[in-house]
Amino acid sequence: MNFFIIHGVYANPDSNWFPWLKKELEARDYDVLIPKFPTPFDQSLESWLRVISHYENNINENTFLIGHSLGAVFILNYLEKTNKKVKAAFLVAGFHKLLGLNPYDELNKTFADKKFNWEKIRDSCDKFFVFASDNDKYISLDITKELARNLDAELVIIKNGGHLNKESGYDNFTILLNKITNFLE
Repeated sequence: MNFFIIHGVYANPDSNWFPWLKKELEARDYDVLIPKFPTPFDQSLESWLRVISHYENNINENTFLIGHSLGAVFILNYLEKTNKKVKAAFLVAGFHKLLGLNPYDELNKTFADKKFNWEKIRDSCDKFFVFASDNDKYISLDITKELARNLDAELVIIKNGGHLNKESGYDNFTILLNKITNFLE
């Protein structure tokens, strides 16, 4: 089994709880990759798909995808386009439409300004988990609940979690790690 952690806009592989989660999963003998995607310059769905194409040989039915914010939206796009099936997707502070926020809507439009094929996305992944906070300043809980419904996902709502990033106190994310390890048992 292997894991991919997909960062969001203005982030990188060393942001937020990503290095902590990588270390925790590697300590359990899992392979973990955190690709670096172009952001905010040259940020587009096309440029991100080019990056992930270098990892295609590593993605299979035993792959777990973990995305934060725009990384979650990228996972939706990837699952919609791929002919592969993955084991599970953990979408943290995810969304599936424009948020009415500048400059984010402009940066995210190639990812989120579209109608998703939810059936194709669900068929490409065995199980979805959606993590949301009840006070995310970027993404309303209603949008995240709608995302979870569209995916038939298990929804985990975290009280006062902000954007579930380092700025909100998440340089580690034990709730996510526990959900992953419970799913693996």
